[in-house]
Amino acid sequence: MRIVFFGSSVFSVPSLIKISGKVAAVVTKKARPKGRGYQVDDNEVKKCALELNLPLIEINSFKDEEARSIADCTPDLFVVISFGLIVPKWALDIPSIGPINIHPSLLPLYRGPSPMQWALLNCDSAAGITYIRMNEKMDEGDIIFQERVEIRDDDDYISLSSRLAEQSADILSGIIDRIDRERVIKGEVQNHSMATYSSIITKEMGKIDWNSSAREINCRIRAFVEWPTAYTFLDGKRLKIYRSMTDETASSDQPPGTIIAVTRAGLDVATGKGLLTITELQLENKNRMKAYDFSRGYSELRGNMLN
Repeated sequence: MRIVFFGSSVFSVPSLIKISGKVAAVVTKKARPKGRGYQVDDNEVKKCALELNLPLIEINSFKDEEARSIADCTPDLFVVISFGLIVPKWALDIPSIGPINIHPSLLPLYRGPSPMQWALLNCDSAAGITYIRMNEKMDEGDIIFQERVEIRDDDDYISLSSRLAEQSADILSGIIDRIDRERVIKGEVQNHSMATYSSIITKEMGKIDWNSSAREINCRIRAFVEWPTAYTFLDGKRLKIYRSMTDETASSDQPPGTIIAVTRAGLDVATGKGLLTITELQLENKNRMKAYDFSRGYSELRGNMLN
């Protein structure tokens, strides 16, 4: 079995490590200069491929000349995980057996680029991993295997993504072994009428609306902990919120967004329904810290408005 592996994010790495003995080449997105110094920062897949001494193909687009070298690997199978580019039909036709993709949702739910963030944002109780035979349409291929994964109360995007990445890798080996034995990719057609789409996350989506319920705000904080990070404003300065707790039964006669108490647990804030306790935060141009430690730098936070 000769595999060409496609991936560009840290989510892809556990699977690459797991099947590295069968990987003929790794295809990843070419790093672009960024920051003030325009430095090139290699992605985690490239770093892993180099450590494993695997042949590497870097592309910005399938129109790049380097993309044509994929066919020279004479692969049996493509494995595509968090790659970041649409694979065109001419490329999907290269492997002799076919291409498979791992998508971190219970397809046909949350097709698209941001399934884990949207599952958290919508306060879902479960996420999932779906293995599909790829076609030229986004996340619409036949389902090879699917596993439901509980979203824990303390999960945020970082913890959920890490857990799904590891579970994806554990399952992948067995799926590849079966495909290798049968020399065919078998799957069931998705119920397209049930499909939902996870749109790309934007920076503006991090803004907290304090008229929402404490539960909804907490879900937003957990979904966006890595990027863009949920935020509000205190005295005109951006306040990023990384962690929080809720008391959905508590009530307050103060307007939503009012800091009604400061305790060792954090800052208690009135919402449209229930109470949100901010436990970890970062004020503009300051370090990330526990909310209680932050409060000690203020003479009086109680009664201040977040907006």
